[in-house]
Amino acid sequence: MAGTINRDDIAVVRERAPIEDIVGQHVALKPAGVGSLKGLCPFHDERSPSFHVRPQAGRWHCFGCGEGGDVIEFVMRMDGLSFVDAVEYLAERAGVTLRYEAGGAPRKEGTQGQRKRLLDAHRVAAEFFVAQLGSPEAKVGRDFLTERGFGREAAAQFGVGYAPQGWQALTEHLRRNGFTEAELRLSGLVSEGARRIYDRFRGRLVWPIREVTGDVIGFGARRLYDDDQGPKYLNTPETPLYKKAQVLYGLDLAKGAIRSDRTVVVVEGYTDVMACHLAGVTNAVATCGTAFGEEHVKVVRRLMGDTGGAQLKVGSTGSKVIFTFDGDEAGQNAALKAFSLDQQFLAQTFVAVDAQGQDPCEIRQHRGDDAVRALMEARIPLFEFVIRTTLASHDLNTAEGRVAALRASAPVVAGIRDRVLQPEYARRLAGWLGMDVQAVRDSVGQAARSGAGRAAPAPSRQAPPRQGSAAGRGTAQQPSQSGYDDGPPPMDPETGAVMQVVAGPARPQRRDPVVRMEALSLGVLLQLGGAISRSSVAMSVYADLAGDAFTVPQYRAVFEAIMAAGGPSASPDWVDAVVEQAGPTLAATISELAVTPLPHDGGDDGPYAASVLARLLDLVLTRRIADLRGAMQRAGEGTDAAHEAFAGLIALEARRRALRDE
Repeated sequence: MAGTINRDDIAVVRERAPIEDIVGQHVALKPAGVGSLKGLCPFHDERSPSFHVRPQAGRWHCFGCGEGGDVIEFVMRMDGLSFVDAVEYLAERAGVTLRYEAGGAPRKEGTQGQRKRLLDAHRVAAEFFVAQLGSPEAKVGRDFLTERGFGREAAAQFGVGYAPQGWQALTEHLRRNGFTEAELRLSGLVSEGARRIYDRFRGRLVWPIREVTGDVIGFGARRLYDDDQGPKYLNTPETPLYKKAQVLYGLDLAKGAIRSDRTVVVVEGYTDVMACHLAGVTNAVATCGTAFGEEHVKVVRRLMGDTGGAQLKVGSTGSKVIFTFDGDEAGQNAALKAFSLDQQFLAQTFVAVDAQGQDPCEIRQHRGDDAVRALMEARIPLFEFVIRTTLASHDLNTAEGRVAALRASAPVVAGIRDRVLQPEYARRLAGWLGMDVQAVRDSVGQAARSGAGRAAPAPSRQAPPRQGSAAGRGTAQQPSQSGYDDGPPPMDPETGAVMQVVAGPARPQRRDPVVRMEALSLGVLLQLGGAISRSSVAMSVYADLAGDAFTVPQYRAVFEAIMAAGGPSASPDWVDAVVEQAGPTLAATISELAVTPLPHDGGDDGPYAASVLARLLDLVLTRRIADLRGAMQRAGEGTDAAHEAFAGLIALEARRRALRDE
């Protein structure tokens, strides 16, 4: 088996896999100061973005949960990969050929990581299904697509394929391509009988389900033959790749539009996604064999950058989630379930239901692309749809029915987040019921006071305590400020907004101006290493610093790691070199310092870095001068020790004057 990956190759992978692109596949990032980006953390729930990425340093850090690292560590955390698998994953995308220390050759096919092997199996399967769609047997599948308005180009765009009716067509194809029986069992592409494994998907039209990166991780298959006793739609089972509670079909195609428009359209089926995209609604996605749930909410919020914002008119600004449901009872139940998740969005939620009860695929097939777009424009707020659905289940022609409808609807109105809209919908509810407006408002107010108006609890901004954390040990920890500016902790490093911090290893209290100065100096050394190395003035100041310049033990250890790594450098893996010297205990601290935005407008980084380091050195010289004055007093006038201390004092004061003149 191949050995460790060559260190130089790992550095090349870090350099050629832009961290902003890799993270940006999962998180909507926006500028957060010079050279810094931020978004919602993918590792814990939050409503205010505290996850920062600094491309120049190649690091990410969340000031909410305390996690951080480089691009490799992000992939490891996001996809649950080992270090080797994460490096290989990034190397393949960056076009880097890896060398291995034991043998010097790339790893042989049979020894690659499990995730990559499973992804390769799904890629081969997807290609096989696409090829089979052109076979004579697949005519029934092609007819199915044609009847719904999807031609050959549409099928190719979405990777639609056909699974032959035989029991082992795909299984034998995968075996011929070098996949073992153990890998096939793990992939979910086969089922297991009493004596052998056989194809899970047989005689069906097949849609590849891709994760946000575009890799195929599963399939959804539609029944075509009358003698098929299986379900109408059959999906991949739970596997190491495929988690149905987190998967959204079409997300790889829709992610760009979701980010740019800050809008997502949730439909109910694969053909609905195809119809929407072909009609110009390119932010449409669908769940895969399960209802839209909490994990889907997290995925969508991260991509939209769902951080809220004022909305003066319903649907006019801000982020939006539009659900499309059938007009039948099942569609109404789906809408009610979606409403239970409404409080987990800061975005406004809407429902788009066709008056004729057709889904987007049927609308496009019978009325054209314009009708699909018109459906989305005719959306109504989700809470209004739920209110109307609730009213429809009561007999409003009787007093008892109207009272029961009011009691059922009042909590929905009370749960509307926009308090300006609440009175308006109370008035509308009164009109729909034919009741006195004040009586309806009183019922809504009572529901709000009793807490019945909360459709679902707001998402927690805390992640579970990490093993070994203060919270995990049951001890209280005082949160500390994350940024360089003064103020009560914890704060967003760019905006100063108060954030909730998950308990973890103790952070230095940056309300102390000296501690803030030390943190800023280390941030400059880590983030502007290239500018410092090119500035003779900055390097001169750096050369006069030593470990005792830092009063915080963590910061002193980080500075010593900087010295051990050879001092400030323009190398793209400079920060990683410091982390390697410091060890895993300080990795999170270094990531935080390397990512926290600097209070600097950009431009000439050399003079700025020199000025920051000079201020730190000034503090150091002042402390040393104070120490020598104390030593002189203790030594007594006229003693050799006093004379020696005095000479040192004169030299230090001269150095400080020169430093301040510079």
